Amino acid sequence: MRTIFSILMLGLLFVSTTRSTRTLTGQVTDSVTNERLPGVTITLKGTQIRTITQADGRYTLTIPAGPQILLFQYIGYLNHEVKIDTQTVANAQLNQDLRALNEVITLGYGKPVRHQELGAVGRILGSHSTLIAVPRVNTEDYSAVTEPGFQSVRNQAVTTFSVDVDRAAYGNIRRFLNGGNLPPKDAVRIEEMVNYFEYDDPQPKGNDPVAVKTELSESPWNPGLQLLRIGLQAKTIPTGSLPASNLVFLIDVSGSMESENKLPLVKSALNLLVDQLRPQDRVAMVVYAGSAGLVLPSTPGSEPQKIKDAISQLSAGGSTAGGEGIRLAYQTAQENFRKDGNNRVILATDGDFNVGVSSDGDLQRLIEDQRKSGVFLSVLGFGMGNYKDNKLETLADKGNGNYAYIDNMQEAQKVFGKEFGGTLFTVAKDVKLQLEFNPKRVQAYRLIGYENRMLNNEDFHNDQKDAGEIGSGHTVTALYEIIPAGVESRYLPKVDALKYQRQTAPTGAADEVLTLKIRYKKPDSETSHLLTHAVNDQPQKWNNTSNDFRFAASVAEFGLLLRDSEFKGNAHYPQVEALARQALGRDPEGYRSEFVRLVKLAQSLSDAGPVVKKSAGK
Repeated sequence: MRTIFSILMLGLLFVSTTRSTRTLTGQVTDSVTNERLPGVTITLKGTQIRTITQADGRYTLTIPAGPQILLFQYIGYLNHEVKIDTQTVANAQLNQDLRALNEVITLGYGKPVRHQELGAVGRILGSHSTLIAVPRVNTEDYSAVTEPGFQSVRNQAVTTFSVDVDRAAYGNIRRFLNGGNLPPKDAVRIEEMVNYFEYDDPQPKGNDPVAVKTELSESPWNPGLQLLRIGLQAKTIPTGSLPASNLVFLIDVSGSMESENKLPLVKSALNLLVDQLRPQDRVAMVVYAGSAGLVLPSTPGSEPQKIKDAISQLSAGGSTAGGEGIRLAYQTAQENFRKDGNNRVILATDGDFNVGVSSDGDLQRLIEDQRKSGVFLSVLGFGMGNYKDNKLETLADKGNGNYAYIDNMQEAQKVFGKEFGGTLFTVAKDVKLQLEFNPKRVQAYRLIGYENRMLNNEDFHNDQKDAGEIGSGHTVTALYEIIPAGVESRYLPKVDALKYQRQTAPTGAADEVLTLKIRYKKPDSETSHLLTHAVNDQPQKWNNTSNDFRFAASVAEFGLLLRDSEFKGNAHYPQVEALARQALGRDPEGYRSEFVRLVKLAQSLSDAGPVVKKSAGK
């Protein structure tokens, strides 16, 4: 009898234990567009139990049994609560918060009082005061982007540029679109949009850290023209084989970083990075506001809680002594320098420097002096309203590092989780590309994007000239639009024929379209290596091209539309969406699917809508 009783009690205990928690799943969408929302925070109200939605808007959360309340939070949307009882699926539709990012001024009893709150749009009349919603002054700053025209091969057969693996523009554009606005034209850097995505190019073989792949087909937005994709694939180094890291977090804690999408998001993002650290890695932390200070000495990765505790204690307030903070961060990195390791400062800020060294020129010279020591700089941009994209891009460019914009936890997971090695570990530096076009096959060409990465042709052989860096596992794509020989186009530059120079036939193979040359340095070397690749393929039919080629083309076309480029030809949003949907390919994280959602959102925000011309590029 006692044995039977024990068995019954164990059974009841098992049932009780298994029923004490349950797994809840669901999907979060926009209440108007029904688009899936990634990066939404779902919290079990009154607890620390939370998760975020993935790229497809879905989530999974383990919660205690019994009645509960879920809180859904997303920047640009109203908070939403869902009561649950016994169900295991809880979907939610969020309403956009049209009141956000307005400054409400209370005019009461003759004395204005300012409030930073989510006030109603328009005029609200009360018995004692009048509330007027006044849009907050936008001081965001972007460097001007001037698109180059087509270059005649007869007059300029060679083109040279530096690679770029920055992805900040895409995250920033997503932030604008999710907030219900089209981005400023100068915020649209097409190469950063294209390179936000991964491509299945072959891994390098032999000793070279990069491999190259090319594809040539027709241009989808300019009939009669051709599109060339150049894909570089960096060698992927397993995390366990990566060199030890000496990292310094440089964190802006000035008053401008108070918003939820700034310092609180910085803290959550850096905690993800801490989770990736190994025992041989070390982290120090410098903060700056009115002045700069070291708040965490260099600490081994085997003490993650100590690092996280230092992060959790950060709070915002004061002005922004950015230059002083950068100096102290580099000094700290030098004091803990790892000769055979990865030495890097990671700057997290909105870029709003206003005390100390703040001009672009001073900051650039400061970073250029420091990078020669072997300490690289990665830059993470946060926030809106006062975002200084131009300064942050300059810092990352001159600091031999990369630049990302983090608008939600999904992006933080991408940068510090999935792409940890590429974000922090450089496999090739000062990478330059030079193309020579064959005038028998090509009349003119135009590089799409990379406007601020163009180099003089003589810079290709100059090992003192700074260029771009590629991290472990990174893919880099460059697109050229080509006017083939014999094709008439309105884009052809008007130049007089040369009077004193003889036009000689090219000596290279007649079927070669171009020759591509790549120069790179290994991270610990100042001497470059050369790779050469001839493109002699006949253009492929569009349907025979790879998913990568077609998806990259759709992203570039999207950028042309957002910029309202004079070279957009027949580009229109439905075509972008169709091209992207047909080329989703392997999309485990849902980034390509999210792109389709952004295209539809941009079309809905565009006043002009799709315009299809009868002829373009001719």
